[in-house]
Amino acid sequence: MGSGRNARLFWPILVAIVAVDVSTKAVAEKQLAIQRIPHEVLGDWLRFTLVYNPGAAFGLHVGQHSRWVFMGLTVAALLILGRLYFSTREGDRTRVMSLALVCGGAIGNLIDRIRHPRGVVDFLDVGFGDARWPTFNVADMAVSTGAFLLAIVLWSEDQPDQAPSAGFVSRELQHESGDAT
Repeated sequence: MGSGRNARLFWPILVAIVAVDVSTKAVAEKQLAIQRIPHEVLGDWLRFTLVYNPGAAFGLHVGQHSRWVFMGLTVAALLILGRLYFSTREGDRTRVMSLALVCGGAIGNLIDRIRHPRGVVDFLDVGFGDARWPTFNVADMAVSTGAFLLAIVLWSEDQPDQAPSAGFVSRELQHESGDAT
């Protein structure tokens, strides 16, 4: 179940992601104030550019009610992730960590959707020249990393064991103990 050792890993990661996300967005809003004006950090490769995203990842937008739709979808996703957390075996660190990353990032962006009618605060702008990745934030990085890890974990859980057949194992044990005929 999702308690004990799992909770000692899950909650600090989740709280850290939310805290870093909320604080970096507050600094971005204060320091960058004007939207869509890039500020070079590492040349053209990394810039800080304040934008508000009313949609989802990569600017996916579903009309005037996007804010409410994505708030609802986030809450539904958090409920599903909660079920995954509570069904996690004690000590399954990778699964717990991936769930904490996704949940922390989802909560960080949900806070923005609740707080800002304009949308989620994004400010990390990566690319070269006009070839740029969509602007993102710490929550987005946590969700992406956690989702990737969770996909690997869930995929590996669905794979059949690669252990040798029982017949092979029993013959090996018999041979080692001198019982082989």
